[in-house]
Amino acid sequence: MRVVFATNNAHKVDEVREILRGTGLEAVTLAEAGLDVDPPETGDTFEANALQKAHFVHARTSGWVVADDSGIEVDVLGGAPGVHSKRFSPEGTTPANNALLLERLAGAEDRRARFRCVVALVGPDGYERIAEGACEGRIALEPRGTDGFGYDPLFLPDEAPGRAMAELTVDAKNAISHRGRAFRQLPGLFP
Repeated sequence: MRVVFATNNAHKVDEVREILRGTGLEAVTLAEAGLDVDPPETGDTFEANALQKAHFVHARTSGWVVADDSGIEVDVLGGAPGVHSKRFSPEGTTPANNALLLERLAGAEDRRARFRCVVALVGPDGYERIAEGACEGRIALEPRGTDGFGYDPLFLPDEAPGRAMAELTVDAKNAISHRGRAFRQLPGLFP
């Protein structure tokens, strides 16, 4: 079954296609669905943003749509960057976001954090379902690894001791990641 994935983030598309491999679900990009749009995310929670994006795209396709919102929450920063993970720094780029996070954590002993992901599935007749996934860990003192994207070089997952998310293979990352945990629930969300 084809489901439109409400994102323009190529890294997320690749990751989700890998996660859904063998499930019978095919994530179709916005461009593949004939849409040249950038779904809004103005909510103050991951759930609100995921639902907003899914409903926005569903209104333009009327088919099955999945959207996610995800980010990193750092305990000592009161859960920040959270829903603002992509736009944490004024520049909103991965290098600037990672540098600002390290700057804010300079000297901090408590570096506990988690990646969180909320997936929203929207379909015909007002159908909507939510799934969540999380991955606990801590923030490294400096970036490590060359794989992954976003905050992956800074995040040390509890389930992969001694390695950053960006040092894991794709399969190892997807097995423990917030996005993997959320999207693996997707097949069970359909009626």
